[in-house]
Amino acid sequence: MTFSDHTITILSPKPLAHENFTDAEAAVDRLQVMYDQSTEFLSHHFSDAVQGHKPASRVRAFYPEIRLITTSYAKTDSRLSYGHVAGPGVYSTTVTRPDLFRNYLIQQITLLMQNHSVAVTIGASETPIPVHFAVAGNPAVTIPQEGVLDFSLRDVFDVPDLATTNDDIVNGVRLKNPDGSAPLAPFTAQRVDYSLARLSHYTATEPKHFQNHVLFTNYQFYVDEFEAYARVALADPSKGYTAFVATGNHEITGPDQVLPHSDKTPQMPTFHLKRADGQGITLVNIGVGPSNAKTATDHIAVLRPHAWLMVGHCAGLRNGQSLGDFVLAHAYLREDHVLDADLPVWVPIPALAEIQIALEEAVEEVTQLEGYELKRIMRTGTVATIDNRNWELRDHSGPVQRLSQSRAIALDMESATIAANGFRFRVPYGTLLCVSDKPLHGELKLPGMASAFYKTQVARHLQIGIRAMERLSEMPLERLHSRKLRSFEETAFL
Repeated sequence: MTFSDHTITILSPKPLAHENFTDAEAAVDRLQVMYDQSTEFLSHHFSDAVQGHKPASRVRAFYPEIRLITTSYAKTDSRLSYGHVAGPGVYSTTVTRPDLFRNYLIQQITLLMQNHSVAVTIGASETPIPVHFAVAGNPAVTIPQEGVLDFSLRDVFDVPDLATTNDDIVNGVRLKNPDGSAPLAPFTAQRVDYSLARLSHYTATEPKHFQNHVLFTNYQFYVDEFEAYARVALADPSKGYTAFVATGNHEITGPDQVLPHSDKTPQMPTFHLKRADGQGITLVNIGVGPSNAKTATDHIAVLRPHAWLMVGHCAGLRNGQSLGDFVLAHAYLREDHVLDADLPVWVPIPALAEIQIALEEAVEEVTQLEGYELKRIMRTGTVATIDNRNWELRDHSGPVQRLSQSRAIALDMESATIAANGFRFRVPYGTLLCVSDKPLHGELKLPGMASAFYKTQVARHLQIGIRAMERLSEMPLERLHSRKLRSFEETAFL
């Protein structure tokens, strides 16, 4: 279909009519048809272009959208933190990759229909699909090297518009879409596509492998332990795990299968212990620092995981702690600075009861200690996160005084960032750390200081994180996704 936009001729696929649906699966089927039509159209014309056949006009296709109109103030089930809109109005969201988000979309649309007794409308949006996202991962499309084409892609195709790819919805600064409707979901299609591409780059695994429960760590040892656990789990059908995926998208389904070695290590090596329903566990080694922690969570958030936890090493700040002790964070002192522009430091990051209980029960189960005896190896309290890896070299009158005033019991470079971004993105979060050094007491992180107790505790640490995630996976979704993470103006979609 060719039409003129002012003085520019635009070639687009023939638009499908907007259609109302009262069945969520049928609505998602329609989203898939529209998305496939648009991406196939762009892929076809892109392939022609790279073969030297530059289109005579601009080529454009659009994301599909979901639109909801309600005229009633009827009260919905207030126990749910999602699945309903605040009042009468028009609500909409653009959609990408319906294949990847099918179950999520069906669940969210079903709740809207149940809570408001209205149909949803599926049709084409006014947001063009950037050609980069349309051809990404398509094996039938050859991507040319930079400089090969004798014309600029942006002269013919739409490219990512970073001016409109932002977090304004989740940050609460955008309450209306450009067409006047209210946002229906926390992320636009372009924002999701941007993160899906970044995830593939940073983790060297495809987004389809990510599971609903994500563990973050800052130490390679946990990766080795995770693979060992995965092999044992795959040998036990009662565990419910079906596959283990390593960087490079290498996948095994049996405990004795060989994982090919990847030639290149990605910035954030990522591994997935999968279940057929997506309720498995993903482990991401984010390395050291709040910047990596923010980057990882910024992009994983678009997958709408059900929980993420930090299980890493930390500095113990109290004399009574020993190497290998556990720290369960109940509060966070944020001196990481990477989220200051998105989430001011005066915003409290509350502990989530469901996560805290799951972690404490997992510690009890793995260590066989409980009650008062558990205090021998675990403390709860404030975890400080700082952006200076060598903070202990500074004048102690500054940082140490603040740490004491905050009642902090441990310090690292990632936990508060992960928790704060969980709060910002409405993803349940938690932190269980293992004391690896005590710089304020002269016990630095040196190989010879690792006691047998410390080595044993580190080996248990990942087991505790996994067991906590398994407990959370058994919890009803409406209970896990707490209302305390929702603001005054919220999207209906989780």
